[in-house]
Amino acid sequence: MTEAELYTVYKGLRVPSLLHTPKSLKYFEEFTFRQDDIIIVTYPKSGTTWTQEIVPLIMSGGDPASVETVPNWERVPWLEEIQASTYNLEQRPSPRMLTTHFPYNMMPPSFFEVRPKVIYVMRNPKDVFVSSFFYHRTASFLVNPGPQTEFLHKFLDGKVMFGSWFDHVKSWLNAEDKEHIMHISYEEMIMDLKDAVGRMAQFLQKSLDPEVIEKIADRCLFKNMRKNNMSNYSIVPLAFLDQTKSEFLRKGIAEDWKNQLPVAEAEYFDSVYKDRMKDVNYTFVWDELVPPA
Repeated sequence: MTEAELYTVYKGLRVPSLLHTPKSLKYFEEFTFRQDDIIIVTYPKSGTTWTQEIVPLIMSGGDPASVETVPNWERVPWLEEIQASTYNLEQRPSPRMLTTHFPYNMMPPSFFEVRPKVIYVMRNPKDVFVSSFFYHRTASFLVNPGPQTEFLHKFLDGKVMFGSWFDHVKSWLNAEDKEHIMHISYEEMIMDLKDAVGRMAQFLQKSLDPEVIEKIADRCLFKNMRKNNMSNYSIVPLAFLDQTKSEFLRKGIAEDWKNQLPVAEAEYFDSVYKDRMKDVNYTFVWDELVPPA
């Protein structure tokens, strides 16, 4: 199928039509947030599923039932996707846990009125690209990525679902009322998951004993999380997500781009990155991992 058949252009951003209908997008626009809502925000393929595992465990005090009995897309639903309107979110007790892939400037009016807590997860865009490339090969509702070089240019130009990584990250880094937004990276979670869980719990004002934090961190290690059928997308039909081509929870590592990008593509990516991010006053973990020239 063509891009025009698979995607809807919504306020300038491409979104998969199968998951984002006019009805679901209207539901998102009119959604009424509560001040104690918890919103996980990511650019696609930046650690969404991982965070959807961690946050419910924090809020349940480590009770595994919170992630073992309900699929992650239902326990922490994407507000813009078609399923959200079927979950009676208005009736859910507080605090509700929700997810979105939208940039800051596209959040509904009520978001800016009540300012709920946001955990914004970022990831090295080269790894985002690699993960997205493999994901596009498995998901029938996404355009076939074609050759890697071709998809690389589309990614860097923002001609992919949810638009430009650069615009998305900058929108949330430049958000107002930063005290209700926690910025954390996939790489920080990789390097010290226990510390990341503890910081999230502190941000969410959830007091947990050190042994509970350790238990949550252990459960959310990639090798353990991928065994959870409520999180690994194994219950999704093959026709929708063909994991024989590539597992949804593929590697769960940082710097996989080094295994996938030829030198020329990596250097081109770096040149675009430096230009697009030159006005950003934020120290990213992945920048610190790069040895000085």
